[in-house]
Amino acid sequence: MSARRSTLLMLWLAICASGPQMQISAAAPPAAHTMSMDQAVKMAEARFHATVVKAETQKDGARTVYVLRLYNKSAGKVWSVRVDAADGSVLQ
Repeated sequence: MSARRSTLLMLWLAICASGPQMQISAAAPPAAHTMSMDQAVKMAEARFHATVVKAETQKDGARTVYVLRLYNKSAGKVWSVRVDAADGSVLQ
């Protein structure tokens, strides 16, 4: 075996022996919105039997959240819900 090949082999073995400290990975792409604001409004109105009177988009870290203000005329009640744009779940 040539001296150059031996040196490369020893270098490669040293890197492999160092363990998983040096991992190369690509960053995960950001989650795409699977629910639009319009879909979130329609879902909330149907689920809560109320009318959305205000809607806005907020960032919660890396998560996009729709904040919806609802009004139920028969109960005279106004409240807000937060809907995760990635999966449509209602957040607490």
